[in-house]
Amino acid sequence: MRQLDTRLEGALLLEPTVHGDERGFFVETFRASWLSALGVEREWVQDNHSRSSRGVVRGMHFQPGMAKLVRCARGAIFDVIVDLRVGSPTFAQWEGHELSDANHHQLFCPDGFAHGFCVTSEVADVVYKTSSYYDPAAQVGFAYDDPEVGIAWPSGVVLRASPRDAEAPRLSELTERLPFRYAR
Repeated sequence: MRQLDTRLEGALLLEPTVHGDERGFFVETFRASWLSALGVEREWVQDNHSRSSRGVVRGMHFQPGMAKLVRCARGAIFDVIVDLRVGSPTFAQWEGHELSDANHHQLFCPDGFAHGFCVTSEVADVVYKTSSYYDPAAQVGFAYDDPEVGIAWPSGVVLRASPRDAEAPRLSELTERLPFRYAR
């Protein structure tokens, strides 16, 4: 496993070693000791799997106390995180990465960040681990197209969101209630 560069402190972009030949490939997608060596000491309690078609956008979601380890097992996505830690020098800034079944990259989204993605292939299966159980009463989100955050979603993809995501408030409407604080 190799750590690739990210701009937002706390986020990790990981590139696993892929063993492949004409028959296919084998890749180890999770090993607790890898993350521990990178300073991520988490107990993962839930695995999730979503399938979406081209243009589907999911996000920007967050749940206090929840970190995620995200990968795209089929197809390709543009995966985005936004720093929600009040007082952080990168507060409300975003970073996006392609995750795909070709590059096998994984993104660690720490607690205190929002997460979302859009599908850039015809179909994509997104698989992710979470460090706490999903709680619909605790999950919050802000608009994926919030102009104040300014996420540059891939051009040439017509985005389609759920009604909940399409009607989500701007981040500035939530800032006073954010429970995340930057601690250096």
